[in-house]
Parts: sequence; C-alpha cells; structure tokens
Amino acid sequence: MTTGPATTTGPATTAEPVPVRRWITARVRILLWLLLVTAVAFAAVAMTTRSILLRDVDNRVSRLLAQETGEFANFETRGRDPETGRPFTDPERLLVVFLERQYADPDEELIGLIGRPDQGPAQRTQPREIDVPRPLHNDREARRRIFDSPDSTGTLHRASGEIRWAKVAVARSGGEPEAAFVVAFHPGREQARANEVFRILLAISGVALVMTTGIGWVVAGRILNPVRLVRTAAAQLTEQDLTQRIPVRGRDDVAALAETFNAMLDRLERAFAAQREFVDDAGHELRTPITIVRGHLELMGDDPAEREETVRLVTDELDRMSRIVEDLLLLAKAERPDFVTPEPVQLGELTADVFVKARTLGERRWELAEVADGEVHLDPQRITQAMVQLAQNAVQHTTPGQSIRIGSRLTGSRIELYVADSGPGVQPQDAELIFERFRRGTARRGARGSGAGLGLSIVRAIAEGHRGQVELRDTEGGGATFVLVLEEERT
Repeated sequence: MTTGPATTTGPATTAEPVPVRRWITARVRILLWLLLVTAVAFAAVAMTTRSILLRDVDNRVSRLLAQETGEFANFETRGRDPETGRPFTDPERLLVVFLERQYADPDEELIGLIGRPDQGPAQRTQPREIDVPRPLHNDREARRRIFDSPDSTGTLHRASGEIRWAKVAVARSGGEPEAAFVVAFHPGREQARANEVFRILLAISGVALVMTTGIGWVVAGRILNPVRLVRTAAAQLTEQDLTQRIPVRGRDDVAALAETFNAMLDRLERAFAAQREFVDDAGHELRTPITIVRGHLELMGDDPAEREETVRLVTDELDRMSRIVEDLLLLAKAERPDFVTPEPVQLGELTADVFVKARTLGERRWELAEVADGEVHLDPQRITQAMVQLAQNAVQHTTPGQSIRIGSRLTGSRIELYVADSGPGVQPQDAELIFERFRRGTARRGARGSGAGLGLSIVRAIAEGHRGQVELRDTEGGGATFVLVLEEERT
C-alpha cells in the first residue's frame, strides 16, 4: 500500500520569515563611507590635474603654431632675398631662406612644401631631425593631406601619434607651382608627461587611502567607543541593577549622548525605586489594618451591640487604608512631569484662601501673619494641598488656645509660604527624619497625631515638583515653622 502526502483540512499556517540581521557595524559603515568620499575626492583631484595639464599643453601648442605662422607671414610680406636685395618671387627660394634662419623647438617640425601636379607636394628643405615616431617629413601621405586641406590649422590623427599643424599658403608667382609653409607639433611627449603626473597622483592617492583606512579605523573606534559602552550597559541593565553609568569624556555629540543615556538611567532608577518603595510601603502599612479587620470579622458574634462596634472599627480601619492608598498614589505621581501644572497666581489671594481653609481644621488661635503681593507661577491646588497638610500637622501637635500663624513673603526671586505653630517643636535629630515616609521621628511632638506618616513626605514632593524645597525652622518663643521655599520667577 502506498501513501500520498498528508493533507490538512484547516487553514495552512506558514512560519513568519525571520529577518536576517546584517552584521555590518557602524564602525565599518563609517569607514566605508569615509573611503568612498576620500577616493572620489582623490580621483577628482587627479582628473582635474590631468585636465589642467593637457589644457596647458593645448594652449602652448596653439601659441607656438600661431607664433611660427605669424613669423612666416611677416617674412613673406617684408622679407628680402639676400642675393638680390629684392622681395621674393620664387616660393621655393622664400621657403629655403626662411627655414635656414629658423630653429625648431623639441617635438616641432618646420617644413616647406612645393606642389607637384603629378606627384603631390614635395618638401624642398630638410627639417631638423627630431626624436618622435614617424615624423611628418617622412610621412608622404600625411604631408599630402595637410597640403590639400582647405583649413589653415588642424589635427592629424595617425597610428604613430597625433600631429597638431598649421600652414601658410604661399601665393603663386607666374607659372610657379603652389607652395606652403607648415608648422607641425607632436604633443605626444607633453601628453605623456601629463599622463605620468596623473598616474603618480593615483599612486599617491592609493597610499593615502591605505593610510586613511588605518587612521579612520582607529578614529572611528575611539569615537564610537561611548556608543559601544551604551550598548553594553543597556544589555546589562536589569530591574535589579540600574546603577551602571557611562563615563562621559569630552563635550561633543557622543558625550552628550552618554549624558542623555545616564539621565535616562537616573529616571529609570528613580521610577523603579519609587515603584518598589510604593509596593513595600503599601504592603507594610496595609498589613496591620487588614489583620485588624480580619480579626474583628472572625470574632464578631450575634450580639447587635457587638456587631455595631465591630462595623464601626472595621469602617474606621478601611477609611485609614483608603487614606494611605491615596497618599501613596499621590507620592507615586510625584515623579511624573505633569505632577504640577504652574499657572499665573496672585500670591496674596492664594495665602488668604489657604488661611480660610486651614482655620476650620481645629480650635486654635489662627493668625494671618503676613501676605505677599505679586503674581507668581505655581500650581495653586498643589500648594494649597501642601499648606493645608502643614496646617493639619500643626493642629495635631498643638492644643486648643495655642497659636498657628500662616503667611507668605517674597525675598528676591524666592517665594516663601510658611506655617508656624507654638507647639513643642521638633527634636534636632528628627529634623530630616520627619520628611521620610511613615516616619514620625524618634520623639513625637505630641500625642494627637494618628496619621500614617505621609503628610510631610507629600509636602516635600510638592515643593520639589516646583523645583523648590521645604525647610524646618525654629519658631520664636517655641514651636516649629515649616516653610515652602520656591525658586519661581515672578511676573
């Protein structure tokens, strides 16, 4: 029995192609681009130099041809035969006398041609021997083409090399045949020099490219070293270890990248720390009320009075848990950029509003000590929340009849809002401790406080959100003064 290929009734599934990553590093790409640009630049320089040299050869040949033909034309017009002292009447005699008085430059031929009806043009003088392949005076076909050409100048391309020529036709004299003076230049040697310079430049460019490759490899490696450090640090980062930082050297763009990456790590570390702190604090503080609630519910009997008391205790614990959660959430939001939303606020009106709200917190001798006048930029809701929390803290640590003063003042560019009480004050060893979460200090200022110890932490978070701080100062006559010091620019 034979079996065919298996078939499926459901839709066919195909595996997604895995993208192939090209392992061409940034260092190699930078080096390749550098070599490409450098090679193009070197080639452009070499080609430009060759073009300039060849153009100079053409210009020099053109000037030489124009000079020689101009001299012959002038001699034809003004010259005298040395034997007769009269103007030349014989073209052949004119050419002979002129050529005897000339000395050709290297690669230059001066030839006099006499037309022959049956044999074509024949040279009547012997030019100077020159070291070029197949000179013109030995190339009868080339002489004929130049002699028969209607142009006065031109270029003759031969297998043995190029010839630039110019001629001056000699006027007929009676029945004498037509004649011509020809200047021929062989630019091959000059062009070969230009090509030799071109080849030398290419060779130098090749050596320079090799050196550029080595130098570029080293420099690119040093420039990209911080980037590799960033990649390595990013690969090693974990939620448990966010302490690694990139060393910053110099003040260039790569150093700025390292600084930005370090700042991002700082924010991540703070965010993870806040998250862990939130979880730890919530677990620590909520464990006790949950235990209390569970214990009362488990022991609750059928007696109505007992049930009512249990419900009251459970409700009180649940309310306290709700306040703790709200305070913890508020502290967690303190790391967000939109924690505070500053807006123009009249400082005097804000201080008066805080005073009106705070005086309902308890029966104390409330005083509006001083009010600053001016418009400032801050978040009125957060500042009110912080000031009311400070007022609540003052109420908890004072007794009825004691004074609590609220005020604001402007000192230069500093904005100060304060709450001062006449309570027992704060012990020196507790000055920093009381601003930490769930800490109330080693020595309580009073026995009336029943909070979770988050109030002053919230106040500090609001102050830092305004790029300021909260300070603890002594109150004249006894007590504590909490001051919000904000570095905000007034308008």
